[in-house]
Order: sequence, then structure tokens, then C-alpha cells
Amino acid sequence: MNRSETNKRKIFNDPVYGFISVPDPILFDLIEHPYFQRLRRIKQLGLTYLVYPGAMHTRFQHSMGALFLMGNALRTLIEKGISISEEEQTATYIAILLHDIGHGPYSHTLEGKLIQDLTHEDITNYLLDLLNKEYDGKLNLAISIYRNNYQRSFFHQLVSSQLDMDRLDYLRRDSFFTGVSEGVIGTERLIKMLNVVDDQIVVEEKGIYSVEKFLVARRLMYWQVYLHKTVIVAEHLLIQIIQRAKNLAKEGIYVFASPSFQYFINKQPDKTAFFNNPEILNHFTDLDDFDIMSAIKVWTKHSDKSLSLLSQMLINRNLPKIRIEKEKCNPTHLNKIRSAIADKYGIPYQETKHFVVNGTVSNSAYNLEHEGIFIASKKGELTDIATASDNFNVQTLSKPVKKYFLFYPKEISII
Repeated sequence: MNRSETNKRKIFNDPVYGFISVPDPILFDLIEHPYFQRLRRIKQLGLTYLVYPGAMHTRFQHSMGALFLMGNALRTLIEKGISISEEEQTATYIAILLHDIGHGPYSHTLEGKLIQDLTHEDITNYLLDLLNKEYDGKLNLAISIYRNNYQRSFFHQLVSSQLDMDRLDYLRRDSFFTGVSEGVIGTERLIKMLNVVDDQIVVEEKGIYSVEKFLVARRLMYWQVYLHKTVIVAEHLLIQIIQRAKNLAKEGIYVFASPSFQYFINKQPDKTAFFNNPEILNHFTDLDDFDIMSAIKVWTKHSDKSLSLLSQMLINRNLPKIRIEKEKCNPTHLNKIRSAIADKYGIPYQETKHFVVNGTVSNSAYNLEHEGIFIASKKGELTDIATASDNFNVQTLSKPVKKYFLFYPKEISII
């Protein structure tokens, strides 16, 4: 190993796991790349910090944590006699390190909103191809694993499945930074219980209770953190602010923003345009949370009353109130609320759609329709966790729960 490679064996001090080492020089180069460094400026949990003040951690931290867990998982499998080459190890490290590289500002909140119909997975795949070209094909195997094209499919399961290193890290990390102890999971034990049978990742039967705990923690974290009612309000308020700014731009009204953010407000590109115009990618990879929030701070004083009011609500955390219901709000009731908002704020009825949102949220901790989590008996027999578990909660957790929500400004009183 030459000196330049030795200098790339860096160590990161992580608050969740302690020291995280970089196992291969190419990983250090990828971490240093502007596409990846951008993740330092994108919060893992979007606007969740408005509910849990500690939730300021980033996609960068999460990706590094997932890399750490992947190292533990691969070492565990090798110790159990699974043949894994150095090339496969490095490729799997790259796949997990870059799995979130396509996320935009405020992560899932604005997904499909800045570029219509485009997901972060679409962008990740595009960036992987660009990086592979830049690194002269050194990411070929990593991309094959990420896209589940490699013949040994268990590597892809470690990157993306219902029990992957991505989920193991974000549950533990999000629990740590929010302080929600219900999300704490035994990542070490879960990983130690992993094995490979018939080319798929399985959990040894003595780890069944750890899997049950993982699924329960996932369910609780969704309702207490990811789908917390105040988080829902903040996220949808942000979406409405962006939409109002776009509407004004269509009318030819100037809306302040950084050059790259300005591009998306004015041009409003869709998925097709993204893949046909390299300029859009350059603008997208230049964006982060700071572009969005700095613009909204300025918009609090915009001449457009609706944009100004919406922006003030978010900046000053004067968030709308939200009601969680079992049924969708009827149109007559919605019209009453919108009329009251128009009268209260002195804005056209058409603009009140930004102040009242009626939508749905759903949560399923375990999806029976997707590739499952399998428990391996000592005889090598595989059983889906939903069947193997004697805990009724697992059966319940596999059923999606759907709820309706309605939010509107606190100043509006409607029975």
C-alpha cells in the first residue's frame, strides 16, 4: 500500500457507534466528492427538529453509520464461513455508502416537488452512473449490487430490504438524536444473528425476538417521529410555501432565491427534462437545506400576502393546527374553513388552498407483499417472521394503518 492510500484510511468519530474507519481508499475519495459532501447540508429528518430539537443530524451521518454497520455485517458472515471476496466487500461498502446520494433538500419532504415525478432513487441511479464514469468503471460491481443485478443477491439485501443496514442505522440514529427511546434496537445482536441460506439473508432462530423488537420499534418510530402530527403539518406547510412561490413565478412575479433554487421555481422541470438536460442536475446537486430556508426567511416579507403569511408560520413555528380523523373531511366543511381563511386574512378564496390541507398518512412496519424477513431453524428451514413469530404483534404490524388529517391556521375556529 502506498503512502497516498494510507492517508485515506481516515477515522470518523460518530456519536452513535464511536469510531468509524474508512476500509478502502476509493471510499475516502467518494466521501470527499462534492456529491457526497452535499449530504452534510441535508437533514436526515427534514423538519422533525421543530418537534424534537435534537433531530439535526444529516444524511451524511446516516450514510457513514450504514457503512459502519455494513462492515460489521460482512465480517459476521465471513466468520460464519460465507465466502466474500475483497472486491465484493468494497463494492458492497460503496453501494451502502452511496444509497442516499440522490436525496434533495429536506429529504423526503420535497421529493417530487422540485422536479415533478422524480424520486431520490432515480437521482441516485443517475449519479451512480456519472460517478462510475468519473472513476473509470470502478463502481461497476457496486452498481450491480445496488440494482440487484449481481448473481449473489444477498449483497443487495444488505443494502436494500426489510432488514438492511439502512434501516438498522436510521432507526437507532433517529432514536438517539430525537431522544425517543422506543426506537432503540439491538443492532449488534441483530447483525450477529445474520446468516446466508440459499443466497438470501436470514436471521438465525435465536434472533427472532430481536427481529420482533426491531419491527415494533419501527412501528413506534413512525407514529412518534416520522408521522408525528406536528411533523406532518410542518412538512406540508413547506410544500405549500414552495407551491405558492412557483405560482407567483408563473405569474411573472419575482421571488427571491439562490440561483439554483431560482431555477426550479422558475423553470419547474419534470422527470423527462431532468434526464435530457445536464444543467438541471448541476442545479440540483448545488441545492441543500440552506437554499430553501434562507429563501423562506426572505419570503416572510414578500409583498404577496399568502406567501408572506405561510413563510412566517414556518419560520416562527406558528404552525397550523392539525386534526387526525378516521374519515376524510367532507367538501362542505372544507369550503367553510377556506371561506373563513379568506375573510380572516383578506386573500382570494383560490389562495386559501395553501392554508388548509386534507390528506392521508399510512404506516406498515412489515410488508408481507415484499421480500420478507426469514428466520432459519437449526435444520436450515426458512420461515417468514410473520409466521415464525408467536407474538401477535407481528401479525398486527403487517397490516397498514391509514389515517386522515386536516390542518388549517390556529386563528380559524371551525366546529
